[in-house]
Order: sequence, then C-alpha cells, then structure tokens
Amino acid sequence: MAVAGVDVGGTNVTSALLDDDDAIYERDRCKTPSGGPGAVVDAIATLVAALPERPAAVGVGVPGPTSGGVVARAPNLRGWTGPVALADMLAERLGLPVLVDNDANVGTLGEWSSGAGRGGSCVLGVWLGTGVGGGLVLDGRPYAGAFGAAGELGHVAIQRGGALCACGRRGCLEGYAGRASMERRVEVAVAAGRGTALLNLRRSKGKRRLTSGVWAAALEQGDARATEVVDEAVDALGMAVGGAINLLDLDCVVLGGGFAEKLGQPLADRVGAAARPWALVPESPRRFVTAELGDDAGVVGAAVLARRLLASP
Repeated sequence: MAVAGVDVGGTNVTSALLDDDDAIYERDRCKTPSGGPGAVVDAIATLVAALPERPAAVGVGVPGPTSGGVVARAPNLRGWTGPVALADMLAERLGLPVLVDNDANVGTLGEWSSGAGRGGSCVLGVWLGTGVGGGLVLDGRPYAGAFGAAGELGHVAIQRGGALCACGRRGCLEGYAGRASMERRVEVAVAAGRGTALLNLRRSKGKRRLTSGVWAAALEQGDARATEVVDEAVDALGMAVGGAINLLDLDCVVLGGGFAEKLGQPLADRVGAAARPWALVPESPRRFVTAELGDDAGVVGAAVLARRLLASP
C-alpha cells in the first residue's frame, strides 16, 4: 500500500511516493510558495495529485514546532503568522488521512527507519544547517514531547550570557554551531583585522553566504579562522550532545544536514569525542554517525509517519 511523504522546507516542497518497504519510486518538488499556509496547502495538493498512484495516507514534515497536527509557528515560511491547523487543512483538501510533524523529528525518523540510525533504540538526530535542529526516536518510537517541541537541541543553553542566538537568547548551542552564527563570528573576526580564506572562497564559488562547501574548502586549506570557528562548534555540540546522552541514555547520534553531510563521518567522530567527556557513562557502546539519506530523510520519515497513521486503531 503506497503512502506519500512530503517535506516542506524554506526553499522547496518535496513529495515522494513510497512502497510497502518505504522505498521511493516517485518524487517531485516545487518552490515553496510565499503566500502563507493556504498557498503551501495548494502546493502540497498539486504535488500529491501528480503522483502516479493515490496514496493511502500522507505524512508531512514542517520547519516548526508541531502538536496534534497544528504548526505552532514556522519562522522560515513566509506568511505564517500564527498557529496553523495544517493536518486538518490538508486532510480536507486531499480527502486522505494526514499526519504532520516537525521536520527535524521527521528526518530523524527517516534515518532511524532506513538510514544511518537503523538498529538504534534511542536515537538523537542533530541537523546542522543555517541553525541546529534536533529530533528524537525513543524506545523505537518518534518522540515529540508534551507540546510538540521535544528535541530542540539547538536551543539548549550551554553558556550563560554567551553568543547571541537567532531566537533572541544568549548561550544557545545554535549560537555556536549554526552556520549563520558561525558566519557572524567570521565577520566579527574580519572586522577586527583577522584574515581568512573563507571570504575569497565564497567569492570564487559565486556564493552570497558561507555555504557548507565553502567551509569544507577552507578547512581543507588549513585556514586558521575556519578551523577556530569549527573547533568551537564541535566543542559546543559535544557539550550539548553529552547532556542529551545523560538525560536520555542514547545509543545512537545521527548528524545530518548540509554541513554534516559535507564534512562526513570525520565530523561525527569529532562530535563523539567531544561528547564523551560530558557523558556520565562514556564507555557505553553508542554510535556517532553521519546521516545516509541526504535530502530523502524528510520524505522517508514523513512516509513512515503516514504508515503509522494507517496502523493506528
């Protein structure tokens, strides 16, 4: 029985049709519309209607805290100014059962089901991009918490009065390990007269931002500023992940997102080494791995949600 997974991002909306083994056999995408929730519902409906087979259910991942099918907020989606009952809106439009969850939770579920987290029982997904997202699978079940906001590792405070985070608070992990925050730290260093190859690499690649590829190239050249900022990010990740291990007794940590995928397993190994001193039982045989599914993690995880919806009484 085919199900559909939909991944709503700030740039694209991606859909996929998956078979009984959660293998993708059809995918499509479109640009994320800027006209608010109604326009996104229209885009999802168009993508689902274009699939070669009508799915039995639809799962959707959205960048924002979600509970009971309601997206509390979605700051990366234009025109979303308040809570949106997205699951109900889509179910009415599609005439199908729909389940909606946070995109980091959904991506973690995909990696646990079919990617690097396979075989894990208590899995933390850490998604490194512009910010730092997190998702949880505990005792083999996706875990969203009481109000749908569990797994927000990026907003775990690691230093009182520390670096400014995009959320407006200081000392969050994202203020050290989110790519936007890392870029700001480079800009401050350059303004203080400290040189770096990062800006020249950005220009040579025709990029407006310090993308994951720019960071990787600078690290390969041994650039001192890039090395310094990434070292700080790894240390911060180690502290936050170590705390999560103590709280949840995780057996697997999956690092995903563009930054982690570009730097690969060596980054996962470094984060594992940085986390162990903070873990109460550091000798436990837990795994630190890089995500395997890439852009497919979201749609695979969303499809797993849909299949769980069909299986529920």
